[in-house]
Amino acid sequence: MRECYHCDGAILAKPRANMAPGRVRIIGGSLRGSKLEVPHLPGLRPTPDRVRETLFNWLMPVIEGARCLDLFAGTGALGIEALSRGAAHVDFVESDVQLARLLRDNLARLKQAATVSQSVASRFLESAGGEYDIVFIDPPFGDDLWDRAMASLESNHRLSPSAYIYVESPENHPISAPSNWTPHREGHAGAVRFALYRRTGPSATI
Repeated sequence: MRECYHCDGAILAKPRANMAPGRVRIIGGSLRGSKLEVPHLPGLRPTPDRVRETLFNWLMPVIEGARCLDLFAGTGALGIEALSRGAAHVDFVESDVQLARLLRDNLARLKQAATVSQSVASRFLESAGGEYDIVFIDPPFGDDLWDRAMASLESNHRLSPSAYIYVESPENHPISAPSNWTPHREGHAGAVRFALYRRTGPSATI
């Protein structure tokens, strides 16, 4: 497949020597069994295999041909899983320079066409761009970025009319989803809540 990687003009640093102490695997689709490197970095917490399996079972009817956004990409496990299962395109957004570079390396190794933006989520969402059918929101748990990201997706018109939005958060952290997002499915894994919302119309707050 054609390779297509972008970095918003950022200068990328070389990864540290200890960038790959662990692995996360792709669990379904054409890339099933592929491994992604997981560095030791603060706040990096890849979505566990069983949670991703549950999520993509929920998304099975709509993932084929979908345009997706992995907003706090980290290792890119959610977005690469989407590509593996037939998504038409994934935009990856990651603010950490080293993680963005590692994500590009993994995409190149797996021969996947994608766009990687080394940018903070708010700046990316404010830039010119199209609408997404599926969005993954899984920020570092210590940064309290959920509500801001969800509101920005609506205010910047980055969602298709019936988009699905996945949100992963601490079990007891309050989430204020926009009024036009309907809870679709929800699960729990230890101290983590993961939920899939469906957009059902224009936001009442815009």
